[in-house]
Amino acid sequence: MQVDVKVPVLAESVAEATLMNWHKQPGDTISRGDSLIDIETDKVTLEVAALNDGVLVEILKGDGELVESNEIIARIDTEAAKGKKSAVAKAEAEPQQQSLAVDEPQENSPKLSPAVRNLLDEHKLEASQIPRANDSDRLTKEDVLSFLDGNKAPSPEAETKPVEEKSAKPEPAIQAAATQAVIDTGDRPEERVPMTRLRKRTAERLLSAQHENALLTTFNEVNMQPVMDLRTRYKDEFEKTHGVKLGYMSFFTKAAVEALKKFPLVNASIDGNDIVYHGFFDIGIAVSAPKGLVVPILRDADQRSFADIESKIRELGVKARDAKLTIEELTGGTFTITNGGIFGSLLSTPILNPPQSAILGMHKIQDRPVAENGEVVIRPVMYLALSYDHRIIDGREAVQFLVSIKEQIEDPARLLLQI
Repeated sequence: MQVDVKVPVLAESVAEATLMNWHKQPGDTISRGDSLIDIETDKVTLEVAALNDGVLVEILKGDGELVESNEIIARIDTEAAKGKKSAVAKAEAEPQQQSLAVDEPQENSPKLSPAVRNLLDEHKLEASQIPRANDSDRLTKEDVLSFLDGNKAPSPEAETKPVEEKSAKPEPAIQAAATQAVIDTGDRPEERVPMTRLRKRTAERLLSAQHENALLTTFNEVNMQPVMDLRTRYKDEFEKTHGVKLGYMSFFTKAAVEALKKFPLVNASIDGNDIVYHGFFDIGIAVSAPKGLVVPILRDADQRSFADIESKIRELGVKARDAKLTIEELTGGTFTITNGGIFGSLLSTPILNPPQSAILGMHKIQDRPVAENGEVVIRPVMYLALSYDHRIIDGREAVQFLVSIKEQIEDPARLLLQI
């Protein structure tokens, strides 16, 4: 029985996705759970795994093609793995008449797909010369390529003429060469590489945010000494009790939630001519992932403890690094926190994440001289920035919101008392 391989259901905000590189080729034996291909959306990279054992008999969509939710991209024959006659065997039993005369397999000859036949013809090889992996009765394209790499130097013709394959998809290396151009200008080389879908979408959203919102940024500074002292006093016991390190992000998340409760407009969004006030606090935590900036969502942050916040942020960070975030973990959010200080940023004006109306920017902690009780003392100071949509948030609310965060960080007892 043939089973369709479909694109996973994408979020409503994601219209289409891009197929990356197929990990399997037609004729390959598939086990349930095997990774078939990665799909890149505007927000995340999704893995499509096999749901059944069998043989991959057909790839309908190749590397780099655009696909939609639930679109069929390949087919697996589940009976082939049980020794029954599969669609692959049928395809090989019905080649063109010319191929029958030359390529009809003998009783002990390995099975060949059209792609493998073309590759053997191109390099003038006999199937019997090529060792097969795992003593399989099928000679795969990988077997031939491995033989060529290890045992035979390419001919001049092979170096200048690409292998023509009628049914197989291009190798990732060939595709990469086709999608990027290296311009040799002596000692001033240039390389042109297409943007990834995630990078293009990020660029579009940031540009749209600047064009469609009345962006304004207000600044303040916060003395980090009280939080640093509290953290130093309890960090070992905290980690021993909860199994996670006590960082600064949990303090700022808690402080932001309390400030959002006092100033609901900062937690609101615009929908047409309406202002939508959110009665929940889903905080986006900006994370720099290998493929670009992502903002996973910390749901119901007001109901989480310090340990829960730190644990969840760590989990989301690992998923972002490994490209394992789901659409649900990146969708929504009422307010965002971004920490450029981990990269050494002293001050910045972050761009908000629509439809949110504000974003808090944290920065590097640095010792500075400050005046306290008529004396100049050295304190660890962080600059804070709040970028907001001036269409619904006035300067008064924005400044008071930032002052509220400053007061709570400089007096952490306020976080416990929620004042």
